[in-house]
Amino acid sequence: MRRFNLLRSTPFRLALTFAFLFVLAFILSGAIVYQLMSADLAERLDDSIKETYSVVAATYAESDLEDLVATVDSHAALSAKKEQLFSLTGPAGNHLAGNFTAGDLPDGFSMFDATMPGVPAGTVYRAWSGSVGGNNLTVAFNLSETDELETIVLMSFGWGTLIITGLAVAGGALLASRVQRRLDGIAATMVDVSHGRLDARIPLVGNGDDIDGVSAQVNAALDRLSALVEGMKQVSANIAHDLKTPLNRLQMILEAAADKTALGEEVSDDLADARAEGLQINETFDALLRIAQIEAGARKARFIDLDVNGVVESIAEIYADVAEDDGKSLTAKILQGTQCQIHGDRELLTQMFANLVENALRHCPAGTAIELSVIPRDDRILVKVGDDGPGIPTEECEKVFQRLYRLDNSRTTPGSGLGLSLVRAIADLHGASITLEDRHPGLAVVVGFPRANSSVL
Repeated sequence: MRRFNLLRSTPFRLALTFAFLFVLAFILSGAIVYQLMSADLAERLDDSIKETYSVVAATYAESDLEDLVATVDSHAALSAKKEQLFSLTGPAGNHLAGNFTAGDLPDGFSMFDATMPGVPAGTVYRAWSGSVGGNNLTVAFNLSETDELETIVLMSFGWGTLIITGLAVAGGALLASRVQRRLDGIAATMVDVSHGRLDARIPLVGNGDDIDGVSAQVNAALDRLSALVEGMKQVSANIAHDLKTPLNRLQMILEAAADKTALGEEVSDDLADARAEGLQINETFDALLRIAQIEAGARKARFIDLDVNGVVESIAEIYADVAEDDGKSLTAKILQGTQCQIHGDRELLTQMFANLVENALRHCPAGTAIELSVIPRDDRILVKVGDDGPGIPTEECEKVFQRLYRLDNSRTTPGSGLGLSLVRAIADLHGASITLEDRHPGLAVVVGFPRANSSVL
């Protein structure tokens, strides 16, 4: 068995593909969230700066600079770590109050860093500047808190991406290994079958997933294959047995005819016997070829919608006198005026019902009553051929449909053992079910056809 390669595993690749798409969506959504959050923080910071500026500027009264200076110094004193900076300069640019001296900052919002006097190294500030009574007032807030929040968000998205990627890879590997074990089970079963172990079956988990469904279908196909191979073995053995005897008889007849010819004796009877044996052999092969053709589905092109009542009535008319001459009775039970439409081949259906009637006539003793009946049932039409003869053992019910299988193992009674095999082949071609019912006494063969309007073609 080949070694498991994770990177070549289809489930693992699918898991990685979905993980990649999920991570990509996560990153794109994170980028959008980050941009929205950053814009919102910047807007809130600007609002706070302008609000603080308004509060400080409101303390100025006309020609009363002292209150404004005191307010600026008090606010500056509250920010010992210089998270907030305040600057009040006179018209000439001289420092009046605050914890730093604003340079040539434009009115409105601006940004500055440690290049300005009194600003701590490594810091960046957002400032609002304006004129108050001819003096320049500047209020600035440190961007460190905003930067910290943005860094936290970026780190969170980064760790989230790593965790999701790790879980996806680990989950994909776990899923791939589990699925691969089941696929290896399928492969191992196929290898066993290819080596002749037709009893090998794919183990089912029982959870009803798609792999279990496919495995169950493969197992069903293997069951069918095993049955076909077993049937072929039985057919081969039966063909050898069925043909060996008539061929031996044919050889003996021809040898006897040759001896009589050498002695100048009449050989017409021997030639007639040889002809009969040859015809029997040809009939056996013709029946086998006909079954093969039917199973191949070649006759479906001749299907038409027809009333099965007419087919059954014609069979009853043909074989009623034959049954009477043989000391038996044959009757047909049909609902008059009821259409029983099916989709099929009239010739094949006629042969099917004829085989069933002939089978009953051949194996039932004198005095047996045989009945043909058509029974409509919902979306199906049942055709039943029943008798009150000896019937067959229950354990033989499925075997009788095998080719060349005969209840008479000694094979001394007439027949080739292909009649019911042909019946099964025709039923399968028409999508019909076929069952055997024990009538106590007797046997009934029930063929269930789909109605014409519900046929699966």
